Amino acid sequence: MSLFSLIAVFLIEQFKPLDYRRIVAEPLSAWAAFVESRFNAGGRHHGLAAWMIAVAVPVVLLAIVYLALHALNPLLGWVLNVGVLYLTMGFRQFSHHYTEIQLALRLGDLERARLLLGEWQDRPTQGLSAGDVARLAIEGALGASHRHVFAVLLWFVLLPGPCGALLYRLALIVRDRWTAAEAAEHNEFASFARQAFAVIDWLPQRTTAAAFAVVGDFEDAVHCWRTQPAFWTERELGIVLASGAGALGVRLGGSVIDEGEVADRAELGLGDLADVDFMQSAVGLVWRATVLWMLLLFLLGLASLAG
Repeated sequence: MSLFSLIAVFLIEQFKPLDYRRIVAEPLSAWAAFVESRFNAGGRHHGLAAWMIAVAVPVVLLAIVYLALHALNPLLGWVLNVGVLYLTMGFRQFSHHYTEIQLALRLGDLERARLLLGEWQDRPTQGLSAGDVARLAIEGALGASHRHVFAVLLWFVLLPGPCGALLYRLALIVRDRWTAAEAAEHNEFASFARQAFAVIDWLPQRTTAAAFAVVGDFEDAVHCWRTQPAFWTERELGIVLASGAGALGVRLGGSVIDEGEVADRAELGLGDLADVDFMQSAVGLVWRATVLWMLLLFLLGLASLAG
């Protein structure tokens, strides 16, 4: 059922791309903000109670609905699986921006490529070179493939029905929204949300990194995975980026212009500097990792039938 759900979502996404920001991100962010406004008294225990309301309760309610539908008719449960997966994962959350940036760089239109990158990643891009744009786009695509495809898919497999997919998406949005609020108010309200998401994302980070290693340059991917993430600002995502860079044989990270100043970042990967050709290689890496996941789901399905 997991494999058929995944195939159905990929097909639907091709014919009816989802406006993720408007339909998913903004409503869930508003839900997180609503709960935060009711519970944020500054303490960690307030954040724990709020997280249970904002994340755990919706996941449990979805589990009840799924089990009821599945008991009534397994096809209804499958339809719910597809619907929730369609809302919580998908390549189109980043592939459209990525493809447009790649095309602009191919045509030599650096100004348009900068504009597209700024719209996608919500960051200043003035003064970036073509290599800088390609490097940041590859980093964004590898990170987005993890958080919009592979991590959601893993939790979809681990928990019954669509509960895992909702758990991952809600936990990520709640963490980001509450961390921003915490920074403004200088309290510990978001500490539990950060810790909870770190636990939830621990296994997906490593399965994504492992998938990149298997379908790319395995030796370099594992070497970068083991030695480089500790120096990355967000160490957890650094595992994914380092493995992906090593698998591609490209250097990511490094200094970049941020808000008019040069920001020093750790270097990830090995090999040549990023350019538009490596952008196409990154697309191939993500798709090969996706095929690997589908093959594993197929084998798991066969094993369950045999059992």
